[in-house]
Amino acid sequence: MMIRKLLIANRGEIACRIIRTCRRLGVATVAVYSDADATAQHVKRADEAWRLGESRPSESYLRGDKIIEIARQSGADAIHPGFGFLSENVDFAEAVEAAGIRFVGPRAASMRKLGSKAGAKILMSEAGVPVVPGYTGEEQDADHLYQEAVRVGFPLMIKAAHGGGGKGMRVVHASGEFIAALESCQREARNAFGKDRVLLERYIETPRHIEFQIFGDQHGQLIHLNERECSVQRRYQKIFEETPCPMMDAALRTAMGNAAVRAGQALDYVNAGTVEFIVGAQGDFYFMEINTRLQVEHPVTEATLGIDLVEWQLRIAAGESLPWRQQDVRAHGHAIEVRLYAEDPSNQFLPSSGPLQTLRLPTAGAHVRIDSGVIEGDTVTVFYDPMIAKLITHDRDRVSAMARMREALAQTEVGGIRSNIEFLETLLAHPKLIAGQFDTGYLDRCLHEVLPEVRLLPVDALLAGTLCGLLDAERASGERAASTLDPHSPWAISDAWRPGHLGWRHQDFDYAGQNLETRAQGHAGSYRIGLGSEQRQVRGARCEGEYLHWIEAERAYCARVRRDASGYLVHWNGQRFQLKHVDHFAPRVAAGGSGDVVSAPMPGRIVAVRVMVDQQVQEQQEVLVMEAMKMELSLKAPRAGRVESVRAEVGQFVEADTVLMRLHKD
Repeated sequence: MMIRKLLIANRGEIACRIIRTCRRLGVATVAVYSDADATAQHVKRADEAWRLGESRPSESYLRGDKIIEIARQSGADAIHPGFGFLSENVDFAEAVEAAGIRFVGPRAASMRKLGSKAGAKILMSEAGVPVVPGYTGEEQDADHLYQEAVRVGFPLMIKAAHGGGGKGMRVVHASGEFIAALESCQREARNAFGKDRVLLERYIETPRHIEFQIFGDQHGQLIHLNERECSVQRRYQKIFEETPCPMMDAALRTAMGNAAVRAGQALDYVNAGTVEFIVGAQGDFYFMEINTRLQVEHPVTEATLGIDLVEWQLRIAAGESLPWRQQDVRAHGHAIEVRLYAEDPSNQFLPSSGPLQTLRLPTAGAHVRIDSGVIEGDTVTVFYDPMIAKLITHDRDRVSAMARMREALAQTEVGGIRSNIEFLETLLAHPKLIAGQFDTGYLDRCLHEVLPEVRLLPVDALLAGTLCGLLDAERASGERAASTLDPHSPWAISDAWRPGHLGWRHQDFDYAGQNLETRAQGHAGSYRIGLGSEQRQVRGARCEGEYLHWIEAERAYCARVRRDASGYLVHWNGQRFQLKHVDHFAPRVAAGGSGDVVSAPMPGRIVAVRVMVDQQVQEQQEVLVMEAMKMELSLKAPRAGRVESVRAEVGQFVEADTVLMRLHKD
């Protein structure tokens, strides 16, 4: 019998995405929420919503007992865990089953076999699936782990045995780095997943990360739904996913697909799962882990196969058979997904929090899909993952899907907090991405290629902002004149006319902290413009919606320009440039700082204090560690010196810009 009422034990975009399928199928939905999410979109879109607890995950979304209690009280006959939080927690799955409620995921018995990365690796090795050398034992004493690390060899990776999403993972290149990396990994895993067990793996140099979606039913049938290429990562967090893999041939696809199916069959696997592989430069592949849940990147599989994986999950949980056999899996076209995050790429990708004063996303259609859990006006909090939305494009081939994605990003705007839009736009123009030649460590090695420290402002982008400013001022002047008794008065024309000559109109902009002065003579789309030492002669300038058109000499130009209260967002040659209005007559104030303090870059909790008063520190030495938005942030000394004061304690919650440590001025 089909599920009647589904409790969604998650939040954000995945909760909204599950609700969307449930509405189509006529399944009632129950949302749960923390205090921070009381007005969140998944709460508003569900048929009913129940409070879980306070804002921190340990007090809300990780409270399995409370979730099951709400399911009973609300009459839900099934629970969908989404991804993250309790989605791979075997104790929670067992408790759901024991309560007589359907768990939309694999059986607890299967999860028990592979609920940890360590257990999964042992199981796969016994089944003959290639695995990377490492340590998966239960002995977790730091000294023992160190000895095992020496045996495995460096470089190696420390990985949280429970969970995923790039959390609780560290690469260690030398033995002297091991203990500090282990402690950091364990803290992050404990905070994100409630368990701090780790495993060790030999680190494969320049690997690709390719995963296979598998699906099994309760009648013994299991198939794979092709691969997803997930190699574009930063600090193990996926950024760009696609299917099919641009570097995979039919033989490798068949071999890896068969291995994924064998892995699932060895577990008597039911519902959705993902078998993840590391693929070497020569096409050799090794089992990495099995995720017993729906993946963040599942929309690209849905796009190429024309199916709804959440619907499959619900029907399988209700006892139905798989609708396809392996021979029915035929992909069409190419699909790409990027993750739009609230983070600051120019400041070590620190998460950003606060209200979304502006959020413009592309219009969904046949080639573009948007999965989001927020709208304009919502707040991105410090307590959870800072994802704003996933953008998915699909077309007949990779080149076309990439072009769709570039256009989708160009239509996207985030205001009020920092985002990674510009980073994504630059990434999609990178030659290695265009050629499909990324490995999982490329961005960490060569981030400077994708994120230049200083992006020079093209003169044409400044010209576009100047033209928009002139046209907007003239339009506003005309509107004001129209409301007066003499709308045709020459004094209402904002052209800087003076007796005997046409005066200059000045506009100043701030770009990345640099003040830029422009001047112009002319009116109604025809101007002589001074941009520093450069002179430009423009005619036919006009705005049509978001597009600015103008003519110079015998060539016509077009730029996309968006307006907001602060200035203009100019799109030029696939990049965006924010020009902020500056009062031409306002005094200029120079910014500066002493470099004597370490402050909190955002709200968060102190998890480690590395120094004490009067201790001598070196420049860039780690002095404190914060946890915010499910990530650990390493705070470092701005210069060499002696510690004057430490104003933070482990466990303390601090607000943004709080001074945590101060150095002596001597």
